[in-house]
Amino acid sequence: MSLLQLTVLALVQGITEFLPISSSGHLILVPQMTDWEDQGLAMDIAVHVGTLGAVLLYFRSEVVRLGWGAVATLGLANGSSEAAGNKRLFWLLVLATVPVVIAGLALKTLGFDEQLRDPLIIAAASIGFGILLYWADMAAPRVRQVSNLSVNHTLLIGLAQVTALIPGASRAGTTMTAARALGYTRPEAARFSMLMSMPTIAAAGLLLGLDVAETGTAITADMAIAAALAFLSALAAIHFLMRWLESASMTLFVVYRVALGVFLLWWFV
Repeated sequence: MSLLQLTVLALVQGITEFLPISSSGHLILVPQMTDWEDQGLAMDIAVHVGTLGAVLLYFRSEVVRLGWGAVATLGLANGSSEAAGNKRLFWLLVLATVPVVIAGLALKTLGFDEQLRDPLIIAAASIGFGILLYWADMAAPRVRQVSNLSVNHTLLIGLAQVTALIPGASRAGTTMTAARALGYTRPEAARFSMLMSMPTIAAAGLLLGLDVAETGTAITADMAIAAALAFLSALAAIHFLMRWLESASMTLFVVYRVALGVFLLWWFV
């Protein structure tokens, strides 16, 4: 793999993973629009590890809370209100992740995941789910906080994440759409989406890792470079998104999604 391809792959993954514009869709399109060879599963794992490291670092305080929540679940923490809150957040995150794990395994087992890699599907999903994001962001109130997240709302957001298995829909986009439709503020919708990304990216990386393990592929310098570039670009993207949503809407991302979809329809039809 050339340095240019490696760099583009890592930056695309890092920038698009947490913005509501679909990393999977972009990663599918890169080789199709450049005539580059597919980067392979091992490189996919490398860039996923980089983005996972970025979100863990940025939300390190929440990661610590989740860790204590897991400890409390095992009955190894005291019965304080803080321990109860950490335990509740841990289990809400588990609940939010279960639907996409089940659906992802089913999709992969049935072989439908490859059938969804069509540029026209990506175009339609980018436009359709982008418009849905705009509607939710403009129409819904901005009053709820993650600290008040209910089980029902968690399950609804988790079910919305299942639609992100369609390339172009965007995991970040679908979860933020659901959270905004339920009345959560823009920064809080983004924050819970980021927290949900941790087990989801880890689960996806594990599935890819099992496939790679069967081939006996070794870690290479290219993989390390890609992981580092993905980490840095993802960290910058998260910082930008959280600062942006403090005072602005999701419209910027919606415009990009619609423009991308229209471009793809023109390019591939």
